[in-house]
Amino acid sequence: MIDLKGGYIMRRNKLCLFVHLVWATWDRLPMITPDIERRLYREMESEAIKMRCIVLAIGGIADHVHVLLIIPTTVTIAELTKQIKGASSHFVNEVLHPEMPFKWQGSYGAFTVSRWDVDKITAYVNNQKEHHAAANLIAEWEETYEEVNAEASAE
Repeated sequence: MIDLKGGYIMRRNKLCLFVHLVWATWDRLPMITPDIERRLYREMESEAIKMRCIVLAIGGIADHVHVLLIIPTTVTIAELTKQIKGASSHFVNEVLHPEMPFKWQGSYGAFTVSRWDVDKITAYVNNQKEHHAAANLIAEWEETYEEVNAEASAE
């Protein structure tokens, strides 16, 4: 297609993929202490940015974390989550030297988000401490795993 000035117009895909991730510390132990929280979140954000994501919110409490981001189409949710979790736990153990070894649980929750719900979920993620203190939680957004019947999933 040629525009009015004689140049070519190229079309490209328009994609904006919002994802809400949540995962917990090992055995839900309260490992995210005030001493490490801010630096841990910055490390997580840095890793996401390296993978060309846009971080919209990071928040949590002592035993779990939520991340809301825009992901590129070239990155899978599994590899993104693995990278953020791996790099951040390595950072905590090697740089911050906590009293006990820091470790994330193996599972995680991942939820696609409508662009119309981004503000609502951003507020939810940013206000995790208040939501937990008031027991004002959205159960599905707090889930980090789901139990399945091994026999049924093999079919």
